[in-house]
Amino acid sequence: MPIESGNSAAARQVKQKRKSHTLSIRRTNSSEQERVASQREMLEGQDSKLPPSIRQTLLELFGQIEREFENLYIENLELRREIETLNDRLTAEGQTVDGGDLSKGQLKAKASHSTSQLSQKLKTTYKASTSKIVSSFKTTTSRAVCQLVKEYIGHRDGIWDVSVTRLQPVVLGTASADHSAMLWSIETGKCLLKYVGHAGSVNSIKFHPSEQVALTASGDQTAHIWRYIVQLPTPQPVTDTNQMSGEEEVDFSDKDEADGDVEGPNESPTIRIPSTTLKSHQGVVIAADWLVGGKQVVTASWDRTANLYDVETSELVHSLTGHDQELTHCCTHPTQRLVVTSSRDTTFRLWDFRDPSIHSVNVFQGHTDTVTSAVFTVGDNVVSGSDDRTVKVWDLKNMRSPIATIRTDSAVNRISVSVNQRIIALPHDNRQVRLFDMSGVRLARLPRSNRQGHRRMVCCTAWSEDNPICNLFSCGFDRQAIGWNINIPALLQEK
Repeated sequence: MPIESGNSAAARQVKQKRKSHTLSIRRTNSSEQERVASQREMLEGQDSKLPPSIRQTLLELFGQIEREFENLYIENLELRREIETLNDRLTAEGQTVDGGDLSKGQLKAKASHSTSQLSQKLKTTYKASTSKIVSSFKTTTSRAVCQLVKEYIGHRDGIWDVSVTRLQPVVLGTASADHSAMLWSIETGKCLLKYVGHAGSVNSIKFHPSEQVALTASGDQTAHIWRYIVQLPTPQPVTDTNQMSGEEEVDFSDKDEADGDVEGPNESPTIRIPSTTLKSHQGVVIAADWLVGGKQVVTASWDRTANLYDVETSELVHSLTGHDQELTHCCTHPTQRLVVTSSRDTTFRLWDFRDPSIHSVNVFQGHTDTVTSAVFTVGDNVVSGSDDRTVKVWDLKNMRSPIATIRTDSAVNRISVSVNQRIIALPHDNRQVRLFDMSGVRLARLPRSNRQGHRRMVCCTAWSEDNPICNLFSCGFDRQAIGWNINIPALLQEK
């Protein structure tokens, strides 16, 4: 009668254990419906303020978690048995190879290598399963607290900047590469007014703090100041476009892109001549902003300078020099005479005009690529974003190093920080918008699928916390601006 070798006996033992494992999984699946039914009955009997749809989703997710961890536990036991069998087999081989004994060191090294391979397999399986569960849970959570409310469509080219008025009536402003700026009704998504006074791309738009006046910067090397009067239309019922959401991260094919010209809002009033034109730059004016009080404005240009103008006289007050390459953005402090300018030279500079006799400047270094924007918070912080895929939070009292660094997977464009809750909204080149707190903790990612969200690079974000319909806006090179409703209390509670 033939004698079975040690290797074949071990292989047969492993095969039998795998068969037992398969039967165990089948038994688990057969009892799954009974367990889910009992859990559902238990939850239904409890008093909860959650809507039924959310409770049902949570029930399904927890069921998935239980199944995954049960399977992982069974597989863990199986892998441990395989390790023991392998060690026994290696010990037996070490006693019979070439009639000589292997040293303890050789046996230990060989067994350790095999054990390491199986351990790595277990870790990979665990990470893949739990990552899938956590990703599914985060997606559902983000949709619950971050909802797309309205899309603003009408520009014929990409939208570089978006801004919200600071006084009534509250309207949305967009600046586009199609040489125009538009004002929109936030509630209805209708264009209320169109400004076409520029001869180049309109790169930014900002509203006066206390008057119905807008400031736009353009590729025609000028900045324009123009007055507007708008009448809000009757609001229509808001459609919850979040219900159309499909799978996350679905790419648009080229045929889905709006390659043709979009019909503009022909019925909206048009302004063609500015009330004030600011001329001094020798290159593209990429951004402009109002200083506190609204009597002066600052502009940033590709000619490597930033200019400070008097609004009433249109005269150049100061020319701010020092950057080694083109400027990309400028921002003013909401309550103090401070200006921050960012540049392609990987730095941003803080200009202090609080003392009329002294105009100090501080240079912030820390990024390794173009600084795309730097903005003030209400307190003593500046937040900077860069093409190096990082966002840094700085303390104005300590410029040597950032107090927090956010690392992302894509270049960051024009960021914004909410006034009340100090939440940073990051627009990315990869079409995503992410929310972080000031300590660098990620709060959410705005939902994006093949039916909603941006289809191309997101250029800018802007907060409007007091608006009950949309409290965050984004715009991109897909020619549209989007209004979002962020449930901030729920967002912070989840953190």
